[in-house]
Amino acid sequence: MPLVRIDLPDSTSVDELSTVSAVVHQALVNTFNVPLADHFQTITRRGPHQLICSEEFLGVKHSDHVAFIQIFCAPGRSPETKKALFSEIAQQLSSKSSFSAADIIINLVETPRENWSFGNGLMQYSL
Repeated sequence: MPLVRIDLPDSTSVDELSTVSAVVHQALVNTFNVPLADHFQTITRRGPHQLICSEEFLGVKHSDHVAFIQIFCAPGRSPETKKALFSEIAQQLSSKSSFSAADIIINLVETPRENWSFGNGLMQYSL
């Protein structure tokens, strides 16, 4: 049930955009045990000055070619599982796209299941 928002530079090609989408989804399948059919993403390409990232933060140097990935999901996964997700996304994107691992910024937002509706105005996960 994750909802993923991805922001990429506007210079990102459609093929690379598709690669980023596929890598992030496959990492969720592999590490969070998300069903393959549970695929909800919004992807936005941003123009100059719309992706703001510090040149260096917490010892990580960033370029101007960054990807912001925000994942909304239900709570309950261990820190080790979250680390595995972050690592897989960074490793796979750095090997399959033009993004370096240092330029992949990931934010995980946990929200209770009862805060989700997957259509028809229903709370599919309400108790």
